[in-house]
Amino acid sequence: MEVKLEKRYPVPVEAERAWRVLRDVRAVAGCMPGASITEQVDEKRYKGAVKVKVGPANAQFGGEIEVLGLDEQSRRIQLLGKGADRGGSTASMNLTATIEPGASASDSVLVGVADVVVNGKFAQFGGRMMTQVSEMILGQFADNFRASAAALPATGVAAGVPGEPARPQAEGAPVSDAGAARAPIATRRAKEINALSILWQLVKGWFAGLFGKRN
Repeated sequence: MEVKLEKRYPVPVEAERAWRVLRDVRAVAGCMPGASITEQVDEKRYKGAVKVKVGPANAQFGGEIEVLGLDEQSRRIQLLGKGADRGGSTASMNLTATIEPGASASDSVLVGVADVVVNGKFAQFGGRMMTQVSEMILGQFADNFRASAAALPATGVAAGVPGEPARPQAEGAPVSDAGAARAPIATRRAKEINALSILWQLVKGWFAGLFGKRN
């Protein structure tokens, strides 16, 4: 089953500061509920894990993230993530994310286009529910992303000589930590994806929509 998502999230910091978070793969993973980078394989590939909580039970899914492209000039990154659980279910996501200027110099917009492919038992939930769950998780990610971006010092203060912007990096170049300020990971992010909480939110939304249509 395949789900395509196109979302835009306002970010209350300038574009350059938001980009410093987006170009940092570890920081991006840290903003995703339950996700973490466990190993850097090479300059473009990382191993990671996602923790999922269903009631008292916890599960961990392993996977890989690959940086397919990085364009400093357009502030765009393309990531491919793949994962599997012990039950044989697999999932992949091809994500292209861009930081666009906002309505003023002090704000920006996080734009994401993602193709999500799910196989196995999770595909039984159907496209509509998978889309709703994905949107809820992305909403939590956007909140954490804003917090991480706001925690960074203003543009030109982070790395190198104060007042000098970061040097541009060629398109397709690997993400490197050398000479760059580490984007802080949002401290309030969830330690795992709470599946029951998400399901409950979906049920409440369904009932709200049902009774709303009757009125």
